[in-house]
Amino acid sequence: MAKIFCVANQKGGVGKTTTTVNLAAGLALVGQRVLMVDLDPQGNATMGSGVDKRKLELTVYDVLLESASVMEARVRSEKCGYDVLGANRELAGAEVELVEVERREKRLKLALAEVATDYDFMLIDCPPSLSMLTLNGLCCAHGVIVPMQCEYFALEGLTDLVNTIKQVHANLNKDLQIIGLLRVMFDPRITLQQQVSEQLKEHFAEKVFNTVIPRNVRLAEAPSYGLPGVVFDPSSKGAQAFVAFAEEMVERIKGM
Repeated sequence: MAKIFCVANQKGGVGKTTTTVNLAAGLALVGQRVLMVDLDPQGNATMGSGVDKRKLELTVYDVLLESASVMEARVRSEKCGYDVLGANRELAGAEVELVEVERREKRLKLALAEVATDYDFMLIDCPPSLSMLTLNGLCCAHGVIVPMQCEYFALEGLTDLVNTIKQVHANLNKDLQIIGLLRVMFDPRITLQQQVSEQLKEHFAEKVFNTVIPRNVRLAEAPSYGLPGVVFDPSSKGAQAFVAFAEEMVERIKGM
């Protein structure tokens, strides 16, 4: 049965999509069967996985509205080695259309359950706001991976996210927990980043992943080629860090 993880942070620009696609590619590289679910109407994780969102006949939007199954809507990214349940601008309309329907926050959970035996991991790229889309992701996940930069405002955003996860855990999904905090875009030369990193380890202890993702130009360039950095330049420091993170994830879920 697949382990389902949301990559979430209510603060924008922290590398959620970069984390999702590179972790998916890293997991595929170490022999895991992966489905990447794009829940952001911008469709960046879809494009960053080598899939053209404009040419998709079926997307996660159709799955949420129950007009298609995951089996029908998923596509294979041959270059990246994992399956993609893509998104495009249509998904923005799902917010409004889901307001009136029954079990609206459980639509994704029910859909993914049908293909749970096909995968080892399902990774969900959530939008930065706490919307009905994010709620669908949190309701079906076993845990949340939180990418964050080591800077002051990131700590403030983390407090909001922890409160949200507690509420969803209490009311909608008893399995939900923070799996770990991933330090991204890390530059060890900046004293403040080192200080915030130490604070995180003090407060969250084993919840902080050992792997640190460095600030890396090749990771930043990769999306313009429609690929995760792990596939675009496997020898780069950023790509190697994500493969190490994938290995750490595999180890961590053995204890779940």
